[in-house]
Parts: sequence; structure tokens; C-alpha cells
Amino acid sequence: MGRLGPTEIILILVVIILLFGAKKLPDMARSLGKSARILKSEAKAMKEEDKSAAPADPPANSDQQPPAQRIIQAAPGDATNARPVSEPTDTTKR
Repeated sequence: MGRLGPTEIILILVVIILLFGAKKLPDMARSLGKSARILKSEAKAMKEEDKSAAPADPPANSDQQPPAQRIIQAAPGDATNARPVSEPTDTTKR
């Protein structure tokens, strides 16, 4: 019990094809791949952001410029699906 043989795997694939249809499966796989690429690039950007974090003593200069707006791309080099990301800024004083 608990082991999947080739017969069970083929049966599961047939059921998936019957449920979703053969025409939708390539589109679903493509969108899943794009999502995985976006997730990977965002994780990489977060790691790079952590490495280049601000120093422990930020300068006392109060007229600092806001950081440049980041752009998320669906795939490396794909400028057609790029969109700017508006990051919320916390302007409240605590």
C-alpha cells in the first residue's frame, strides 16, 4: 500500500487529461512555468536586497530620495510583460 506503479500513474494521467482537456494542459504548464520563473527571480532579488542592506547607522540626512521603482519581468529579457511594482511606504511616525 502506498506505492504507485506504472499502471496507477498512467491511470492518474488519463483522469487528469479527461478532467482538464488536452487543449488546456499546455497553457496550464506554460503559466506554471512563468509563475515559477517570477517566484525564482523575486527570491533572488530578495537575497540580493538582504546582502546590500543599509548600514547599521543610517545617515541623519532627512531629505533622502525614495528608492528607485523595481520592475518585475515575467521571463528574463521579456520586456513585453514587465510591469512596475509600487511598494508601500510607511510614512507614519511611531
